[in-house]
Amino acid sequence: MKRRSVRLGLKGFRAFTLLEMLVVMAIIAILLVAVVPALTTIKTAGGVTNAAYTIKDALEQARTYAMANNTYVWVGFYEEATTAAVPTNTAPPYSGTGRVVIGVVYSRDGTKIFDSSDPTAPLPPSSINSLGKLLKIEGIHLTDIGSPSGGSPDNLDGRPDWPYTYAAGISADHFNRISSTSADKTKFNFTTQNYTFYKTVRFDPRGEANLNSTYSLKNVAEIGIRPTHGDAIDANTRNVVAIQFAGIAGNFKIYRR
Repeated sequence: MKRRSVRLGLKGFRAFTLLEMLVVMAIIAILLVAVVPALTTIKTAGGVTNAAYTIKDALEQARTYAMANNTYVWVGFYEEATTAAVPTNTAPPYSGTGRVVIGVVYSRDGTKIFDSSDPTAPLPPSSINSLGKLLKIEGIHLTDIGSPSGGSPDNLDGRPDWPYTYAAGISADHFNRISSTSADKTKFNFTTQNYTFYKTVRFDPRGEANLNSTYSLKNVAEIGIRPTHGDAIDANTRNVVAIQFAGIAGNFKIYRR
């Protein structure tokens, strides 16, 4: 009885023919071709958004540290080529594109080290300490993405235009914006872990922020992000992101489509 049952089971089994297997494989290949572009788009969008949150978190942590430890904290931004093997330390406008490096340092004695009336000079290495390791973010470019009221195709709905209306023109970028393509640089740069940072946000013990060590309080500051493909900026995408924060209260907010 057992032998008969086994034989009946084998007799009822039908295997795929070679032609049927080829048809199934062809269908799978077609589906993969259709799905891959969608997955690539999702990955790119997620990359820019994740980068924005990484930068936002770095700024928030720096502000929190300044307030908790009654000291001054500087967050520096440097952009280089994705192929760069060693720091180039070029002054702005940064010639490299596609990899953003973020360094954070704090004042060892709790002072701001220099007053705004002091001559331009680097923050002395003996007066600052690094706060954690460098952050390196691939595939993004820091740049102005245009005023919401200026008719730019990169406008983001609901985004205030204060970073543009309070200081118009590229010569005044340091008042309200961080952009790798601007020739403006901080009055007091700093060097940490072999990188020299010329674009900075400084937080004081009250948590107030100013850009590039001008020591004047900002209403709203902005950092614009655009994706890159290697060292090439994606000038056609509308997948741009803006990080805005208030000079007094922080209130870090990300604007994107």
